[in-house]
Amino acid sequence: MSRYSSTLAGWAGQAAHLLDPIVSRIREEGLKAAKLHTDDTPVPMLVPGKGRTAQARLWAYVVDDRASGAATPALAWYRFTPDRSGIHPQSELRSFTGLLQADGYAGYEKLYEGNRIREVACWAHFRRKIFECHQTSPTPLTTDLLTRIAGLYRIEEDVRGQPPDIRRRQRQEQARPQIDALRGAIDDALRRLSPKSAMAKALAYGRKRWDALTRYIDDGIAEIDNNIAERAIRAIAIGRKNWLFAGSKAGGERAAATYSVIETAKLNGVEPQAYIADVIEKIASGWPASRWDELMPWNWTAQSAPVSMAA
Repeated sequence: MSRYSSTLAGWAGQAAHLLDPIVSRIREEGLKAAKLHTDDTPVPMLVPGKGRTAQARLWAYVVDDRASGAATPALAWYRFTPDRSGIHPQSELRSFTGLLQADGYAGYEKLYEGNRIREVACWAHFRRKIFECHQTSPTPLTTDLLTRIAGLYRIEEDVRGQPPDIRRRQRQEQARPQIDALRGAIDDALRRLSPKSAMAKALAYGRKRWDALTRYIDDGIAEIDNNIAERAIRAIAIGRKNWLFAGSKAGGERAAATYSVIETAKLNGVEPQAYIADVIEKIASGWPASRWDELMPWNWTAQSAPVSMAA
């Protein structure tokens, strides 16, 4: 994000409000999707009059179905909140229906009550817990489990970009037998390991979420992990090194809007600085509401007709 710091400074304080309709439309389109990826990251926020910072959060919500052959736009929007209470994603996704790919944060649990939202857990998170044990104390068990999980990822490489029905069929034919065998190996290990051991806790994490971890097999638009959201969060971690903290709640919300526009532009292969400068100029010059769709990152081109040609 550091390469866009001048862009942020240039429009965040002067013309950012002009892009609010763009941000709102990104969110509206995202909530219509059949699958969302989400993650969050801490953001220090200056406490007014206290001379110190509090731990706020930035939440990323991402739609990106290109791996399942979709031609629909990829997009991302962000929300700033003063804390990590589960009420925030619950409120944000109150109208969403579909698959939610996320980590095991307890604040999501209420979203999964009923069938409106179905959890798809992240194999990368599960693998990471096993890998941490392997790094500390490698054993034949950790080696075997990591090898088995790597086999699941090789199947994903083969189906990436294929339509959902092909992905679902190949996963059921190839991944399901491997996952069934992996479950047997995990259950056997849990019977032998001390429940207090780090490895037993890592395996229990996965077994508790087994239904959510294996849901991707039966739905071709689902992904094996939540790396799509993690990539969207990574941009914030890089940017945080430059701006250090949010000066206020309003500043955090403006940062969230900023990231929404920039990341959505990037997901659609659009250079953010050129996009923001052009769109702000068009809106400030009276771009008609009837042509807002042309300004969305997935439709925008630098050669869009000038306002004078608009009816």
